[in-house]
Amino acid sequence: MARHVLLIEDEPNIAAAISFILSRDGWQVTTLAEGRTALARLRADRPDLLIVDLMLPGVGGLEIVQALRADPGLATLPVMMLTAKGQSRDRAAAEAAGVNLFMAKPFSNAEIVASARALVAGP
Repeated sequence: MARHVLLIEDEPNIAAAISFILSRDGWQVTTLAEGRTALARLRADRPDLLIVDLMLPGVGGLEIVQALRADPGLATLPVMMLTAKGQSRDRAAAEAAGVNLFMAKPFSNAEIVASARALVAGP
């Protein structure tokens, strides 16, 4: 059975690239371009991994992760956060919210695949 990832990314080119890279690696990829419906989608789909952009229209990535970690049914879902803002304060805020992996853009194809595999494999 294919691993499933929910990708929340508002930049269409980045979403398409990540979807292609992960699909080629055997992942089922569901995408959202905004964060307002993220929690409902996570509850309905029960993906193996969430990849979320820090800055999104509507509800931002940090808010999504905080709500996810507060939900007992979703609290253990691995989360990779992507951002064009790689400052240490952004990383600290993401880690405080409960992100498992913080990745600054740009990133390599191999880095996305390896990180996704590692997060789903667990510690």
